[in-house]
Amino acid sequence: MATSIRSGGARLLAAAAFAIAPVVAFAQPAAAESFSHNFECSGESPLGAQEFSYQQDSEVTAPASVAPGEQFQIVIDPAVNTVPTEVNGFGVEQIGDLDLKLPIPENSTHVSTTQSGGSNLGSPAPTIDVSDGIATLHVSGPISGGAEFELPTVTATLQAGDSGAIETHLYGDSYDNPGLTFNAQVSSILGSIDVPTSCYPSPNPVLTTTDIS
Repeated sequence: MATSIRSGGARLLAAAAFAIAPVVAFAQPAAAESFSHNFECSGESPLGAQEFSYQQDSEVTAPASVAPGEQFQIVIDPAVNTVPTEVNGFGVEQIGDLDLKLPIPENSTHVSTTQSGGSNLGSPAPTIDVSDGIATLHVSGPISGGAEFELPTVTATLQAGDSGAIETHLYGDSYDNPGLTFNAQVSSILGSIDVPTSCYPSPNPVLTTTDIS
């Protein structure tokens, strides 16, 4: 009798394990995707507009799916970058007052946003502010021309809506509606001049997609 009970219990445990196994096997945890972002930039100089491209790599992490109303996190982790030493024949002395805008995705509600880490970003320390559906990372600098730096990792905690997809992308679509701005101090025939610069991502693809299901 005891042997029969043990055998029956073993069969029940085996059946339960078999039922659970597909759930574990097909779970879709958050995964990091690597991207190389290209920004088209235009600087306002006394010698006319200076147009150039700027690149920034990053890893973006988001879950593949969430339940309606569930809280989750999207993490944007910029890679180490280097300030150029020269742009269009002008020597770059330093950059500062950098603002990077990140839109809060549709079909989600903002809960909180934090930034951490980063290196060689000047003083005071970077800040992040969320207003009108846009998170703005501010870096005072200065960062010298030719210097390596790393922007902070941004972690956004969001709450999923009722249905649909939550897509992550960068902000900006023109020089008049930029997603990245900074002030560059450059050397020229006029001496050291300030060049306010506006950039937008081009192309600006969807970085991550989280399905609400």
